[in-house]
This record gives sequence, C-alpha cells and structure tokens, in this order.
Amino acid sequence: MTTSLALAPWSEPGLDLLHRQNTPELTEHLGGVESPEQVRRRHERYLAMADGQMFLLMLDGEIAGSVGYWPHAWQGRDVYETGYAVLPEYQGRGLAVQALLLCARRAGREGALPWLHAFPSVRHDASNAVCRRAGFELVGEVAFEYPPGHHIRSNNWRLPLTG
Repeated sequence: MTTSLALAPWSEPGLDLLHRQNTPELTEHLGGVESPEQVRRRHERYLAMADGQMFLLMLDGEIAGSVGYWPHAWQGRDVYETGYAVLPEYQGRGLAVQALLLCARRAGREGALPWLHAFPSVRHDASNAVCRRAGFELVGEVAFEYPPGHHIRSNNWRLPLTG
C-alpha cells in the first residue's frame, strides 16, 4: 500500500480525468460511454456540489482517479451515496479501497448523514471487492437506476459514518 495517496477537491483538471475515464472498459457497468457534452455537464455538477464532494485521487502528484459522496434518498431515508473510479494504469494496487476509506472519513467528518452507500452492479466483481475490503456491509441485491433511465441489478453496500 502506498502512503502518498491523497484526495484533492474537484477542480478544472477533473474535466480531463472524466474524459480519460469515459471508455467502454471503465463505463461498462455505468450505462456506457457519455457524449462530450454529458462529460462537460458532469464536470460542472461536480464543481457546483453544495452537499457532498467529489475528489481527485492524487498519487505522487498525479491524478489516478476519482471518488466522492453526495446525498441520495434511498428507501425513504437520506443517505450518502459514493462512487469511485481508478484509471487502468493505477488499478491493482488497492488505491480504490484507500480512496473509499479516505472519502468515508471526510463524509463522516463534514457530512450530516449517518450512512454511506455504494451500489455497484452485481456483475462488477472488482467494485464489489472494493466495498468488501473497505469494510462495507452487504445489505443485499437491489434494483438501481444509473444513469437515469438505465436500470441495473446492484449490490447495496453500506458503511456507518457515525459511532
């Protein structure tokens, strides 16, 4: 494991990262590749987040991926949802687990909601392994809509942010 992993607030270099992450391999379980306009709008949403935050995942001064948390109404309760992506050249080093734990600490410190949830596709073995290794509890399989209009079978993982 590396000790030089850090989270930086989302900023202009994030637009290039989103374009680099917008590949068939990295979006296979997320509804597929987005148009350049959709990527630009996503970047603008990340810059404007008022509750929750997106981060650039920094490794030795280089952008290696992204992680973040944001409010989500889930089964009648307000929780935080999280998402994470590591560029292919940085995968296989445990960075996603470390990033998710750093993000959870930030959400617990800065946020007001008690739970952090992740909803990876049931077919995305690597993403489910990240949740398990980060200490999330598997609640069960659920129907989940992401992106809007695209329904998938997901695992619902959760981590308490209090106590």
